[in-house]
Amino acid sequence: MVSTLARPASRPLNFWVCLGVPVIAAIILVLLELTNLDMDLAKLFYDPVAGQFIGRHSYFLEDILHDRAKQVVIAFSVFAILGFIGSFFIARLKPFKRELGCLVLSLGLATSFVTPIKAVTAVQCPWSLEQFGGHETYSELLSPRPATEKPGRCWPGGHAATGFTLFALFFVLRDRRPRLARSAFVFAFALGSVFSIGRMMQGAHFFSHNVWTAIFCWLICLGSYYWILYRPSSSLVHAEPVSA
Repeated sequence: MVSTLARPASRPLNFWVCLGVPVIAAIILVLLELTNLDMDLAKLFYDPVAGQFIGRHSYFLEDILHDRAKQVVIAFSVFAILGFIGSFFIARLKPFKRELGCLVLSLGLATSFVTPIKAVTAVQCPWSLEQFGGHETYSELLSPRPATEKPGRCWPGGHAATGFTLFALFFVLRDRRPRLARSAFVFAFALGSVFSIGRMMQGAHFFSHNVWTAIFCWLICLGSYYWILYRPSSSLVHAEPVSA
């Protein structure tokens, strides 16, 4: 008989949209550096009377939405790695080896890129700035950093990446289960947005920090998909007959 689990040809991929939208978003973010949007949004979550952000010491935001949620996504990543390893030995998983490999690569890259970039850019967190009760001087993303003994580690948003990295699910599912893939996209976008807002309420990040994270995660997941899974119909290889 013919295997029904043979990897299908990829659905059409509009690169103008997949690449154009994040590029336009990035240009808009650069232009927004000329405005006070980040500061204005941060002030919405800052209580000048208390001298701190409204979510700074919130148990829910810190312990549940930050720590526990991150642990859940880490656990999911571990299961993805185990699934990929298992696909080399377990018959039921072998047809999904490339999808699992793409998932693991996307999750790994979309979370590991944050820390090195934070160290290089040295952008301060809102809670560290003079405007919000801290001692550091604000500087735009593309401006030189003021001299300080405590360089910032706040661009791009790390916790936002925990949610937006799940864009990987959209790409992994889009060829086999397109409807489920769309649901995965909505889930990843919503989760990343919730994580982003939670950290903004705590003063950990500006709005733009998290949007940049979404752009990076999307491009990483898109690149992993294109490299590992993308298979236009013109290159479709018919499923080979296998023994019953």
